[in-house]
Amino acid sequence: MVLSVVICAFTTRRWEMLQSAVQSVVEQKPAPYETIVVIDHCGELEEAAIGVFPPMGVRVVTNEGMRGLSGARNTGVTHARGDVIVFLDDDAVAAPGWLAAHAKHYANPDVLGVGGRVIADWEDRAPAWFPTEFGWVVGCSYLGQPTTVSPVRNPIGANMSFRRPVISSVGGFSQSLGRVGATPMGCEETELSIRATAAYPSGSILHDPRSSVRHRVPASRGTWSYFRRRCWEEGRSKARVTGLARTSAVLSSERVYVRKTLAQGVRRNLAEAQRERSWEAVLRASAICVGLAITTAGYGAGQLSRSLRGDEGLVRTG
Repeated sequence: MVLSVVICAFTTRRWEMLQSAVQSVVEQKPAPYETIVVIDHCGELEEAAIGVFPPMGVRVVTNEGMRGLSGARNTGVTHARGDVIVFLDDDAVAAPGWLAAHAKHYANPDVLGVGGRVIADWEDRAPAWFPTEFGWVVGCSYLGQPTTVSPVRNPIGANMSFRRPVISSVGGFSQSLGRVGATPMGCEETELSIRATAAYPSGSILHDPRSSVRHRVPASRGTWSYFRRRCWEEGRSKARVTGLARTSAVLSSERVYVRKTLAQGVRRNLAEAQRERSWEAVLRASAICVGLAITTAGYGAGQLSRSLRGDEGLVRTG
């Protein structure tokens, strides 16, 4: 199986992290067939990348689509020659064996995609009030995900792979979704996964915790203001996903997450607060409730906005 790795980057502020990400890929054993760095409409970053990466055997290309992560990923897919496209974020570092863990699952022809563990590498330590159930707020793994190899609806974007023909046949990542610069939208990998499993009903997407990356989390993301903003944008993104899929049934995973994972998280933290007289546990229980409320409100606002404008402005794919 021939694997291509795609890393998308958009700002010179993460230049050192991008270099670490690329280095972690080229050091994989076995190495990928190719590594492609896609620069998202940033001339200064592109110039720096062209000066450093080609001697390492890494190709540098410019985002040929709309500005944003989805357009950049689609560009990477277009330029890739591998049977499987593996995506790594520019602020993540792949652990040894990361690529091999992805590759082995594709021996099964029914596997459409694979996701792995995304370990939070906090610039400062994680805030005491931050609940582990909300690791997705900072783009990382969270409590409630499988702890063994298991089928999932979608992977986390910082560490995921798909068969290239699958991505191409369903039209690529929707450019109505995904992060644009510092705007914390998301769900582009969710929406693509939904289309992929609908197009290939006998196929599956797997989560393998043994494929892991460390994802840098800056101090700015460990604040209440970022937590609230990210939850709001996640809700709005989920509303767009339901609009593109034409049904709210695609959110069945979120309903289980709320009923089981979040409910257990609140109970666990309140029990800890009572047992150990811990205000930090009270804050975590409160953050779970507030995060759910804001995400739900964002979803409602997104649904209202979508219904007022119809489906205008929704760009399905690249």
